[in-house]
Amino acid sequence: MSKKIKILPSDVGYDLAAGSYDEREKYLNSFEKDKLLPLLGKVDGLKILDAGAGTGRLAMKMAKMGASVVALDVSEKMLEVLRKKNKIETIVGDVKSLPFEEGTFDWVVAAFLIVHIKDPGRFFDEAYRVLKDGGRLLVTNINQKEPPEVKTTEGPIKIESYYHRPERIKEKLEELAFVVEREVLVKEGRNWVNQIIGARK
Repeated sequence: MSKKIKILPSDVGYDLAAGSYDEREKYLNSFEKDKLLPLLGKVDGLKILDAGAGTGRLAMKMAKMGASVVALDVSEKMLEVLRKKNKIETIVGDVKSLPFEEGTFDWVVAAFLIVHIKDPGRFFDEAYRVLKDGGRLLVTNINQKEPPEVKTTEGPIKIESYYHRPERIKEKLEELAFVVEREVLVKEGRNWVNQIIGARK
């Protein structure tokens, strides 16, 4: 009989997965098909919060584009990996209660984040609060009904995740007074694999 794989909360799961997480970069990029970062346009000199930054896959690219990036994640170990690679400012924190003043950022970027949040509205509310007037949110919503196995030093695990219908994510943003400016559905064949939304405060 095969051993049942544990499903762990994000902070615990990603702490365990941090050491080998960068091996998944090609897989993670495949969900975006180079459609995510171009939606930012010119960010030179702008302040960006990478919410759920992980080991810095996007944070480092945005910093290279000239942005001042703050990388926030619930996993201290993931941010430790990022700090070894880059001097980007890192903060351990919960996206449902962001540790920043109102109107701090020009952009909030959140990739592979809301799949781990049961109620994304709580994060969207916080993103709205910390954005400057006219600031923008860029968020991805992956089509994941079952959490995939993640390799760790203690064997395979799964990390808690939730499926969100694309139309419901748009509705949630609009309920919170965001203006949805762009929506890209990344598809494989006839199926959507990722929803990318750009919204303005």
